[in-house]
Amino acid sequence: MDISPSFTPLPALAGGLLIGLAASLLLLSHGKVAGISGIFAGLMDPKAHDKTYRLAFVVGLVLVGLGARFAVPEMVPASTQGLGVIAVAGLVVGYGTRLGNGCTSGHGICGLSRGSLRSFVAVMTFMATGVLTVFVAHLLGGSR
Repeated sequence: MDISPSFTPLPALAGGLLIGLAASLLLLSHGKVAGISGIFAGLMDPKAHDKTYRLAFVVGLVLVGLGARFAVPEMVPASTQGLGVIAVAGLVVGYGTRLGNGCTSGHGICGLSRGSLRSFVAVMTFMATGVLTVFVAHLLGGSR
């Protein structure tokens, strides 16, 4: 399967509009920011009183991912990593989101749209780290 990058403006625009619409609806209807790490963390908090919307949000993410995997399998390839690697990666990402007071969705989609300086700094940090990671991987001989 070839997953080389290609510019697909209409699907990208449609996806962006749907993400923005979903984030806006959650903010308008529940007064909540669509930050996935915060929503998920609230499910683990025994004091959280708003678990219903959190659970619905997380279940919706999983169901849409599974649906996409079955509907268009070439666009959502199966992981080549073992469960242990995926679990460790998830823990590291979770730790980073707690350390950064939010994830890419919370800061990048919701925070930037509200003009948050903290979110701007976080997104610039995410982007710089991503660029540096790709650069180092390229230097180490990664061809992907």
